[in-house]
Amino acid sequence: MDTAYYITAFATLFVVVDPIGLAPLYIALTRGMTTRERRRIGWRAIAIAAGLLTLFGLFGDQLLAGIGISMPAFRIAGGVLLFLTALDMLFERRTQRREDQQADPAENDPSVFPLATPLIAGPGAMATMILLVGQSGGDWGHVAMVHLVMFAVLACVFGLFLLAGPLERALGRTGTMVVTRLLGMLLAALSIQFILDGLRGAGLFGMVTA
Repeated sequence: MDTAYYITAFATLFVVVDPIGLAPLYIALTRGMTTRERRRIGWRAIAIAAGLLTLFGLFGDQLLAGIGISMPAFRIAGGVLLFLTALDMLFERRTQRREDQQADPAENDPSVFPLATPLIAGPGAMATMILLVGQSGGDWGHVAMVHLVMFAVLACVFGLFLLAGPLERALGRTGTMVVTRLLGMLLAALSIQFILDGLRGAGLFGMVTA
């Protein structure tokens, strides 16, 4: 795999996890807490999400094989799922769900739910990890690189958690909406690429090109 592939992998995970969209929600979920408490919750959420995504990245293929699902079929299904996520971002349905979830956080500690899952390590991110690692062809170097990309995305999430306050004031609601829609467009294009890859892998359209 060349460098361009890992840049694409980073972009895919970045738009699926949506660190920019998570930052305002992180502030809302930790309102009234000290800086130290906020950092502790943010770090715990990142650690749990990393564990979940690593689990799906390493053992996703075995899970699929165990229930009789082929990788091409999962690529197509994952592409459809990512496309639906892109539509949610473009039409703000994702933001509305997040605002609904913030009304009833888990006790006083939202690190496990809803931050770690489903907001950071949600179904889309898990499916993306399986899809990206599934293209390794048994190359553990590729598997390691995909996980490094995943950790880089989570580092961006944590970094934006730390900068959430100033970022929210700088972007404002309009700026956040614009950025979210741009990321949604990129995710829509990438999701179609996953579907095309799945169709080629299944041999349904041998002439389909990237």
